[in-house]
Amino acid sequence: MQALNCSVAGPALFSNEGMVGIIFLLTIAMAVAGAIIAVQSRWLVRSVAGLALCFTGVAGLYYFLLSPFLAMMQMLIYVGAISILIAFAIMMVTQADSDTKRKRNYSVLAGPIGFCVAILFFAGFTVLALSTPWQPQPHGQAGTSRDLGMALLGPHVLVFELISIVLLMAIIGALVLAQHGRHSRNREEKGA
Repeated sequence: MQALNCSVAGPALFSNEGMVGIIFLLTIAMAVAGAIIAVQSRWLVRSVAGLALCFTGVAGLYYFLLSPFLAMMQMLIYVGAISILIAFAIMMVTQADSDTKRKRNYSVLAGPIGFCVAILFFAGFTVLALSTPWQPQPHGQAGTSRDLGMALLGPHVLVFELISIVLLMAIIGALVLAQHGRHSRNREEKGA
């Protein structure tokens, strides 16, 4: 009689596959922890730090999705530019603006309803992930920056240009709103 070897061992913790799994889990934990810090913090500076941590975790996830170019752009644009821009905006707020406190009129049911919706989303995504037949991505077909540039400036050039126009309009709108707020504040100070 032949003895059956039923022990199924996964990759060792300190093997290449084990370390990649640990780094992947740490990247996910970084993104989730940063998002929680950004949402739950009462201090704006801590919220921005949490947002930057979340963006860094998302960049790591892009890297694990075999897209190092998108990971680098995530780090440059969102972590480098957007987070610093928000930090500068916080520093430019005057003391009178930061002293005004907003009343929060939250319903008592807002927290439990939000938690139930989050549980429903988590359950739906879990069922979807477990029922989907996942196919491994071949390593030879990873998107390079040349392929991305050819796609953006080839068949998707109109979408690429429309996005730049929308971003330009958002910048102009932010400047107009900032100028309007500054003029109304100056009028209030002169009237007082």
